[in-house]
Amino acid sequence: MSNAEQVPAEVPATKAGGGRSVVLILAVALLVVSAVCGYALYTLRGHGAATPGHVADAKSADKPKGPELYLQLDPAFVVNFQKADSLSYLQVGVTLMAHDPAAIQAAKDADPVIRNALVMLFSSQDYTALVDTTGKQKLQSKALSAVQKIVEDKLGRPGVDALYFTSFVMQ
Repeated sequence: MSNAEQVPAEVPATKAGGGRSVVLILAVALLVVSAVCGYALYTLRGHGAATPGHVADAKSADKPKGPELYLQLDPAFVVNFQKADSLSYLQVGVTLMAHDPAAIQAAKDADPVIRNALVMLFSSQDYTALVDTTGKQKLQSKALSAVQKIVEDKLGRPGVDALYFTSFVMQ
């Protein structure tokens, strides 16, 4: 028998299209998983259907409206305070931020009252408490509360959203 006369054995034909159904199933599964993850992220970030409790919270929350408006209290505050065995001074630059123009105007109108409250607050501080960041943040929070109280007395609401120290020098 020669090589030319040999007939190769038939190879059984594989089923065509089997790979196509696996790819289709995987694509559908991926789509379903993506949809579930997307929905979970959407609802966790607060965009889902609101429950009655959430509706009341949304209505009562004061959402900032309008751009951020700033009021720099010039000149910077300079106060003396007692350091362990010597007299030291503190110089603080303060800027107020609000979204409500009426709050900024109320703060301008109450400038002497605000300045007095902040001078009293700053001069009553302890040097060692202001050395670290935590002490400065506590002072910032107290200053914001003092300003909000004064603006609330004039305006009927706190109005001022933030108070920033634009300079802070202790010596």
